[in-house]
Amino acid sequence: MSNPQNSEPKKTALVAVELALSQILADVRPIEETEVLVLNDALGRILAADFLAPLDVPPADNSAMDGYCYCREDVPDEGARLPISQRIPAGKAPQALKRGTAARIFTGAEMPAGADVVVMQEVCTLHGDSVEVPARAVGNDIRRRGQDVQAGQVVIAKGARLAAQHIGLLASMGVARVAVLRRLKVAVLSTGDELVEPGQPLHAGQIYNANRYTLSALLQQLNVDVIDLGIVPDRLDATEIALREAAEKADCILSSGGVSVGEEDHVKTAIERLGDLTLWKLAIKPGKPFAYGHVLNTPFLALPGNPAAAFVTFLILCRPWLQKAQGGLDHAPIEVRLAADFSHEKAAPRQEYLRARAELRDGQWWAVPFHNQSSGILFSACWGNGLAVVPLNETIAHGQLVRFISY
Repeated sequence: MSNPQNSEPKKTALVAVELALSQILADVRPIEETEVLVLNDALGRILAADFLAPLDVPPADNSAMDGYCYCREDVPDEGARLPISQRIPAGKAPQALKRGTAARIFTGAEMPAGADVVVMQEVCTLHGDSVEVPARAVGNDIRRRGQDVQAGQVVIAKGARLAAQHIGLLASMGVARVAVLRRLKVAVLSTGDELVEPGQPLHAGQIYNANRYTLSALLQQLNVDVIDLGIVPDRLDATEIALREAAEKADCILSSGGVSVGEEDHVKTAIERLGDLTLWKLAIKPGKPFAYGHVLNTPFLALPGNPAAAFVTFLILCRPWLQKAQGGLDHAPIEVRLAADFSHEKAAPRQEYLRARAELRDGQWWAVPFHNQSSGILFSACWGNGLAVVPLNETIAHGQLVRFISY
């Protein structure tokens, strides 16, 4: 009979990545407060409501090139010589075209009433005050009214992150200001007595605080307000104080380090004292100690302390959560299928995300992993441009198509 005192504690089952992601996304309560910004300040912000076009774009038929416009019925099949009755530059309102004449017209200029065809100047021959034009099909080289956007059309959906093309489209409709959701406030803290800020001397046993800057930069790319709480000492009381401050100031909290099982890892204990821990320990490599919970009702995402693990778990778990919390539409990362330039002969109990880069060789795209996948090697993330996925409990043969998640 076995001795209970010598038996090992039962291990908690690791949570699959997909299940963990679905659980934390289901918990998101997107922000709803809005503000109105001028266009030049709206880049990267989340649109607060469907935007309906206030007018047609273009607002009138216009010429797609420099040339001559006329009525097709005035030109027989073999072409004709027509007197030039007016000159229409862009920005000038045209007069109705006199039948049996042509108008000199320039790119972007509004078509005159009575004209239904434009021909480029290169195929026309000028004869003093008249022009010889060839026979052309009706409607050639004309940009029709509303061909880009029609009045009343939903041109940008609620939740879209405004990119340069969205800003340009709004400007093309005469829009000067746009309603967006306010920025998400994210508190960031690092734990560890071994951490030293860049620029300070490094003593024995210390390392520079890379995660503080990596995470802040990743958050800035999402256009959030970053509340930087700095380095928290490896003490339970200090951890609780920092978490209380973060919960009061932010919509969510992001930390790195302190969620493992060591004697100096206090984040997990502090979360359980101040709130609840929904998830802890995932079937992911790197990044198993990832945790999710609440501190005084403020959502908390706790990342591992190793730099590469923090980077990977942010991309796979935190970024989708933050994008949904911002009110954004797109939560899933961009994925493609690439041929694996590696093999995994043994199925693993954790889903692995290899820092890798996409390489084109002889017409085939390959996912090439960095040679060292240690969770502490951040250079691997710089060397790569995405993550190659080795699914949970599966093997990978060289050349097999695998998921590749672009940074």
